Amino acid sequence: MQSPVQEYLESLLRKIAPDDSGNVASYIPELADENPDQFGLCLATMDGNVYEVGDAQSEFTIQSISKPFTYGLALADHGTEAVRKKIDVEPSGDAFNEISLEQGTGRPRNAMINAGALAASSLVTGSSDDDRFERLRSTYSAYAGRELQLDKQVYESERRTGDRNRAIAYLLKNQGIIEEDVDSATELYFKQCSVNVTCRDLSIMAATLANQGVNPVTSERVLAPELVEHVLSVMTTCGMYNDAGTWVAEVGLPAKSGVSGGILAVLPGQIGIAVFSPRLDQHGNSVRGVATCRRLSSEMELHFMHVSRSARSAVRATFTLDQAPSRRLRTPKEQHILEEKGDKVRILELHGDLYFSGAESVARTVTELTGSLDLIVLDISSVEDFSAVARRTFSKLQENIAASHCRSVVVDPDGILFSEDRGSGEAGENRGAHSAPADGGPAVFMGVDSATQWCEDWIIAKYGEPTGGEGRLAFGEHPLAQELSPESVAILQDYFEQRDYDDGETVVARGAEPGGIFLVMSGKAHSTIPQDAGGTKTINVLTSGTSFGEVATMSGAPHATDIHADGNSSLEVLTPQEYERLRREAPEVALELAERLVQVASKLVDRATAALAAR
Repeated sequence: MQSPVQEYLESLLRKIAPDDSGNVASYIPELADENPDQFGLCLATMDGNVYEVGDAQSEFTIQSISKPFTYGLALADHGTEAVRKKIDVEPSGDAFNEISLEQGTGRPRNAMINAGALAASSLVTGSSDDDRFERLRSTYSAYAGRELQLDKQVYESERRTGDRNRAIAYLLKNQGIIEEDVDSATELYFKQCSVNVTCRDLSIMAATLANQGVNPVTSERVLAPELVEHVLSVMTTCGMYNDAGTWVAEVGLPAKSGVSGGILAVLPGQIGIAVFSPRLDQHGNSVRGVATCRRLSSEMELHFMHVSRSARSAVRATFTLDQAPSRRLRTPKEQHILEEKGDKVRILELHGDLYFSGAESVARTVTELTGSLDLIVLDISSVEDFSAVARRTFSKLQENIAASHCRSVVVDPDGILFSEDRGSGEAGENRGAHSAPADGGPAVFMGVDSATQWCEDWIIAKYGEPTGGEGRLAFGEHPLAQELSPESVAILQDYFEQRDYDDGETVVARGAEPGGIFLVMSGKAHSTIPQDAGGTKTINVLTSGTSFGEVATMSGAPHATDIHADGNSSLEVLTPQEYERLRREAPEVALELAERLVQVASKLVDRATAALAAR
């Protein structure tokens, strides 16, 4: 199954590819020979996953995208205060190669324009010119997670055509900003711009900045968090040159462009983005790159003003059905089937705010799992907010799950993902019922236990024969009676009475005196408790084969919850009066029943413990 994120990125590339406006950079001869039709897009996540589309592996020179990384190295070498004396942090409003120096001090306006980048390069320490370049190259490589190399032909072309940069360097030298030999400073700058990268490299470099300076692929720390914040701040206001203001307002991502056609963009704490397409606009930015980032920001809600409180993986826990069973007792035959086939069902517990990065992590996890599964359960009961992009991603994910011959199940107690008019509308009614559309769409449940029970029934129906079918269980088929001797079962039947309930009818009331031991023989019921804010909350769904009322009957304590029938339900009831009669008339059977109740309670505790441990 293909990830919805991968599908979206491929679709986005196809939509933007026909735009052939703009021109390749021609003032550097080697760049003029680039294939203008190349187009690559990569997105790297905080856990090191990279989505690649188009010409993602084509090499090109990093050019001005090197500036943030050199600036970060200069900050690491000298500290922010010392660097600030040499390079300001204000937007210039000028093109990248303008001579934009502060009056009085001669400081470049920022490190993202050529003047500031030349100053930053001159601040990189080393024992020799070669050593300084090696520090730059190895730093870029650490950001990219692989060894990057110098493109000697582009470097020579930069040298031959770099007179304007030399002129800027001489002005900086005259102002005392560059203290070393001008030729050394410019040669280092030409070399840093001539390092080869791919779109994939840039996305990982961007993700390293997004990850507070730790490469998400190699786990190597490349830059201290406080320096990353400084670099990203300057990228935000200055990275796109004299188009920076429009970029911040409309795209809202710290970014840096290069005249070879690359754009690197960062959503802190979430993702790194890289686009490569050589044709440039009047600002020196990739035409397709800018269009791609605009669409990504808008459609995927990536503007930094729209951030998630939980940008890390939204999958809090994942476990199989046999690792986290429901609270419903099963027959030995059914239990055997669930133990054998429980790994065909995977439950994912989600949490936090689901925006793009959270939805992506869920989609990727599901995509990797579906090939071996019959059912996949998404428990969103701990999700606080769903963005529009998360809803679209989940909708597409549901389609892809169905297409891969897997069935999706959603636990959505607050109805935040699906509208209340879907299926039976149980989310709005707060009754714990489920919606399982016949068209293969997602089955939606109020609670994880009811979802788990439904999944167990589904697996048992597929791989075996469920006891009782859709009809009423025989008394001896109920799990509470299955371990009793046939003689005891025959005696007990005389003390239990059948009671039938209509949909919504109260079976027991919270605070009422004990009503007896209830065995659900067909249909189902649900238990609720009142909430402080008003209304009720469903805490359990009691399906055919379950029981309740044992604690109240044995202890004499009032019932702790309200229990109502869901649909037409049939129960067998051992009232407290009949239980006392049983103890007088058949004490051995009463003792056997009590022992069985303890066994059942113990099994339920074990199942609940297993479920809690899995979660």
